[in-house]
Amino acid sequence: MAEEEKAKAKSEEKKPAAKAKKEKPPAVENKPFAEFIHQDYLPALQEALAKEGVSDLEVTLVEQKLPIAGLNSSEESWQVVGKFQNGQRQFNVYFPKKDIKGQRAFSCADNGTKATTLEPFLIDERRITLNLLVFGVVQRLNAQKWLNLN
Repeated sequence: MAEEEKAKAKSEEKKPAAKAKKEKPPAVENKPFAEFIHQDYLPALQEALAKEGVSDLEVTLVEQKLPIAGLNSSEESWQVVGKFQNGQRQFNVYFPKKDIKGQRAFSCADNGTKATTLEPFLIDERRITLNLLVFGVVQRLNAQKWLNLN
């Protein structure tokens, strides 16, 4: 039996050690809501819109009532509010549940007026990422022809 144990020990020596798996850092989208918005989303959104030629963008995260003309809602919602062209153009991305993976909506207004339409925002997406949230706003503002003339 001693020989069997020696043979077993030799075969174990020849096997390469299992490679340690590299742990992925947690996704930025898993951060707490306000931390994600302030640290990741707002800077990424500013950078993306700067690449599109928006030089005076101001973006903030606020909790307020929906600023939609004709809508008398008493509920407050978390909103990313973006203003540019000296405040003449404004867009809002709404997060009613303080969760980027929950319901989302979008509105925009021109010439300092209140928005008249509240639209669903990225409702068909299964997985919400930072890049997708930024892309969605850029795409929506392009549809308004606020960034590039089509």
